[in-house]
Amino acid sequence: MVAGNSAFDQILSTTLKNYIPKLADNVFTARPLFYALTNGQTIRRISGGAKIVVPIIYGTNSTAGSYAGDDTIAITAQTGISAAEYSWKQYAASVTINGIEEAKNNGEAEIIDLLEGKVMQAEETIIQNMNTMFWGDGTGNSSKDMNGLNKLVGTGLTVGGIDATDVANAWWRSDLTNQAGVLTVAAMAKTYNNVSVGNDQPTIIISDQDEYEAYEALLQPNLRYTDARVADAGFQNLLFKGAPVTFDSDTNLDTKMFFLNTKYLRLVAHTETWFQTTPFVRPTNQDARYAQILCYGELTTSNRARQGMIYGLTD
Repeated sequence: MVAGNSAFDQILSTTLKNYIPKLADNVFTARPLFYALTNGQTIRRISGGAKIVVPIIYGTNSTAGSYAGDDTIAITAQTGISAAEYSWKQYAASVTINGIEEAKNNGEAEIIDLLEGKVMQAEETIIQNMNTMFWGDGTGNSSKDMNGLNKLVGTGLTVGGIDATDVANAWWRSDLTNQAGVLTVAAMAKTYNNVSVGNDQPTIIISDQDEYEAYEALLQPNLRYTDARVADAGFQNLLFKGAPVTFDSDTNLDTKMFFLNTKYLRLVAHTETWFQTTPFVRPTNQDARYAQILCYGELTTSNRARQGMIYGLTD
């Protein structure tokens, strides 16, 4: 038996804290989009600040050039360096244990088993909700949602405080193609090449299942190569010009295919509050205990020109 409410709360809080690293890992390996956004160096952790500031280089240095002997070397002050600014967003999930559940599981082993079930339930909900959010445009829940691909790559006019409709900010526009028809290899090649510079190319191409199958149908059976790393992560994929092509069953953006260079996509997480748990507390007017799993962060981009989208696709 567990002796007293304080011991019960301590077991709950300690056990939940110990579960969190595994929960976070499970969340971000559960879907292809999560995998792309968090694999390698794509998560950036910072300790705070009023805004999330992302440096941007959009111009060249005019002083660079050849010279001979004692020629004057230009020292002109340079422009072409700016910054995108993103606001912090917040995400939370609650774990609740009510009084009757506590009474039925009044032993340390039973408490841990009960909490494990509650955490699994929270995990599945976070996976579903966050994944939908990262496909969106940031306007969900009265614009409290974090940014999604449909804003950073798709329809976002002002991203990171930079107005892409301004002629002077043409460098801050992703490559958008209205296919208005069926998917073709030529359309994919055009978008891929448009967002590539030398060996700086898309690292993943992602769509819904219909568009993935449309691409699959375009390939000869003996040319259906796959990326081993994505396959090892548990996701079906095919290759296009060396980039894995895969699909996410949760996307609500049918008729679209995204060409992502994750070098310039960053899921920024607050160092102290990223899948951080609060202690279990018991409100004065409820027969239950609550703890929250809190996340402060935002999905950002530092180079929209290296991202592309084909839309208006028909099956």
